[in-house]
Amino acid sequence: METSTEGATRPDISPAGPGEAADTVVVTGPPAAPPTSLSPSRASDFMQCPLLYRFRVIDRLPEKPSEAATRGTLVHAVLERLFDAPAGDRTVPRAKSLIPGQWDRLRESRPEVAELFADDPEGERLARWLTEAEALVERWFSLEDPSRLEPAERELFVEAELDTGLRLRGIIDRVDVAPTGEVRIVDYKTGKAPRPEYAEGALFQMKFYALVVWRLKKVVPRRLQLVYLGSGDVLTYDPVLADLERVERKLLALWEAIRRATETGDWRPRPTKLCGWCDHQAHCPEFGGTPPPYPLPLRAPESGGAEQGRMGPD
Repeated sequence: METSTEGATRPDISPAGPGEAADTVVVTGPPAAPPTSLSPSRASDFMQCPLLYRFRVIDRLPEKPSEAATRGTLVHAVLERLFDAPAGDRTVPRAKSLIPGQWDRLRESRPEVAELFADDPEGERLARWLTEAEALVERWFSLEDPSRLEPAERELFVEAELDTGLRLRGIIDRVDVAPTGEVRIVDYKTGKAPRPEYAEGALFQMKFYALVVWRLKKVVPRRLQLVYLGSGDVLTYDPVLADLERVERKLLALWEAIRRATETGDWRPRPTKLCGWCDHQAHCPEFGGTPPPYPLPLRAPESGGAEQGRMGPD
C-alpha cells in the first residue's frame, strides 16, 4: 500500500481579517501550487480521471475515510511493527496482540477515522471490523514466514529526480536484500488479487518503485512481490532494465499531460464504473456538479493539443 502526501491538506493559522475579533484566528489550507512530484497513487489517479487528480492535488478537497482503506492502514502498521520482535517471537498471537495498540495509535494520529464507528454505540461493527483485520493478519502467515525474514527496510520513503527534473516519490512497504545483494520489493494488499487481464495495472506501482530504486541505487530489483491478504495470493514479477525504461517514458508522458492540464485548467472527467465510489460527485460535471473555481493562473490552451490524460504507447 502506498501512502502519498501529495495534495494533503496541512492547516495554516492566519491572523484575524477585517471585522474579526482580535483574538480570532482563521484556519485555512495551504495556498494552491502546481504539482512538483509524482507518486504511484497520484499517477494512477490521473490515468483513471484527470479531474480526480485535480480535486486531490490542486483543490485538495477532503475525503471521508473508508472502513476498507483504514483497515488496510491498520494491518500494514501491524505487519511493520511485528518485525520489531525477535524472529522466534513473530507469531500469529503476537501479531494479533498488536492490533488494539495500533488502532489506538491510528485514532490518535488521524482522529477522523473515529467517525467510521460514530453510529456504532454498542461497538458491534467495530468488533467485526477488528476481527476482519485479525483474519487478514493471520492469513499473511500462510503466505510468508516472518521468522525467516529480516527486512532491510520497512515503510521506506524513496524519492528520485529524473534528468527532466520530475521527482518521483513513494513509500515502499518492505525491502528485502539477499546476502548476494539481490533486492526484493514487497507490497501488502488487503484486497483480493486482480484477474490476470488486470495484473499489469496492479504491477504499475511496483515498477514505479523499481524505477526509483534503480535511479537511486543503480540496481534493478531482482523481484517485485505483491502479497494479497484478501485472497491469499502472491503475485511476483522479475523486472529487467527495459521494463523500467518503459515505465520512465510513460511517466514522462504522463507528467507532460499533467503540466498542460495545470497550465490550462483543462481537467476532464473520465467516467468509469469507479465513479460510484468517488467522494467528489457533488463537484463533478458528470453528476451535475460544478468544480470549485480554479485556484491557479491559466494560459490559453494550445491548438491541436492531445486530450488531457491520454498517452501514446509505452
